[in-house]
Amino acid sequence: MSREDISTPRRTKEIIQRHGFSFKKSLGQNFLIDQNILAKIIEAAGLDKTKGALEIGPGIGALTEKLAQQAGKVTAVEIDQRLLPILEEVLEPYPHVDVVHGDVLKLPLRDLFEQHFKDVSGVSVVANLPYYVTTPILMKLLEEGLPLEHIVVMIQKEVAERMAASPGGKEYGSLSIAVQYYSEPELVCIVPHTVFIPQPNVESAVIRLSVRKQPPVSVEDEGFFFDVVHASFAQRRKTIANNLKSRFFPKEGRERLEQLLNEAGIDPRRRAETLSLQEYAVLSNVLFAAGLKQ
Repeated sequence: MSREDISTPRRTKEIIQRHGFSFKKSLGQNFLIDQNILAKIIEAAGLDKTKGALEIGPGIGALTEKLAQQAGKVTAVEIDQRLLPILEEVLEPYPHVDVVHGDVLKLPLRDLFEQHFKDVSGVSVVANLPYYVTTPILMKLLEEGLPLEHIVVMIQKEVAERMAASPGGKEYGSLSIAVQYYSEPELVCIVPHTVFIPQPNVESAVIRLSVRKQPPVSVEDEGFFFDVVHASFAQRRKTIANNLKSRFFPKEGRERLEQLLNEAGIDPRRRAETLSLQEYAVLSNVLFAAGLKQ
């Protein structure tokens, strides 16, 4: 193991101490200090010198360094201004790495892609994401229709399991459906909290989302489809009929709703977590055709 690897515990501590860096809990900063986990992340991303990588939250550059060695172009977005001089120093050997100071939730990502990745054959997001903004960041990446191949991220284990869940279990919910509408999720590995400085209180996981070119189902209205999904899961213990009645039929009897559910081939007594992505597509199309978009 080379002394130059940023991700070794000794080198990480040396960089932090030399720059007088202190961790901000509000930014969810946990730096990875494990070569094996980094190798699994890089392998899952499938990068080569013809491809680009967008990193979110590079910290002191442990993953950035590995990305730079693998990809033809790397752009890292860092919100914490205090890390910019550290990144400038440790990434100095890699002229094909750019660091952008900003909040990824506020940046115009299409412009960023056009500016930084016009000369590569494909782009993947590879990141150790702050847990408190995992879902907003991932949904922004997926919903904006960016030209992405993969999203390989370290996130909280519980959230990763929800994203990859199949119908029928307690992990399966509206997040599972949204992620699976835009991508094919696959758990890469579980990560113990001991491989971070400082150690988080929860277990982590690396998940790979292979971004779909087209959704696997056809829906009449995407916004309405997700509205139906969210309404169905409003109260998990209720049947799908009861949840949908509260949202779409608050003043009417159940007969019309049950007729539409039957038309969609769905037993009104089922619960939301038993319906597949395909069944939600059929259901939302039936409800849309019945004029229920509000």
